[in-house]
Amino acid sequence: MPAERPRRDSYVAWRRATTRWSDDDAYGHLNNARYFDLIDTAVNAHLAEATGVDIRQLPQIGVVAEVSCRYFAEMGYPRPIDLGLVVDRIGTSSVVYRVGLFQGDPEGEGALASAEGRFVHVYVDNTDPARPVTPLPDAIRSAVSPLLR
Repeated sequence: MPAERPRRDSYVAWRRATTRWSDDDAYGHLNNARYFDLIDTAVNAHLAEATGVDIRQLPQIGVVAEVSCRYFAEMGYPRPIDLGLVVDRIGTSSVVYRVGLFQGDPEGEGALASAEGRFVHVYVDNTDPARPVTPLPDAIRSAVSPLLR
């Protein structure tokens, strides 16, 4: 049974990505690897903008513990992609995001997600990434709390 397609109102923060000719696979569809690039970029661009710092230089950094994608409809070049971001859970050392990928007219075919990614960051010490850090860094908690649904 197919999963229900998320709607635009399921997300809190938004950004837009352009597509390139090289994003499509041999069949003229957005390449699977590109979906994961977009999901990763949506999360990290939000964190960089919301914290106002280079998140790669923080004492604690987020490493990807899990990423997945559910596909609902084809996407591809040359139309832009709207990326919706929401946080499902803020833990003691992790954050669980959902990223909706939408292409097309928001009042038409672009009202429903073409894909949705799940993305989990676990925060570790930037100099010794062997163990998660607790609590979640204040700068990150402040950046993701407004996205919580």
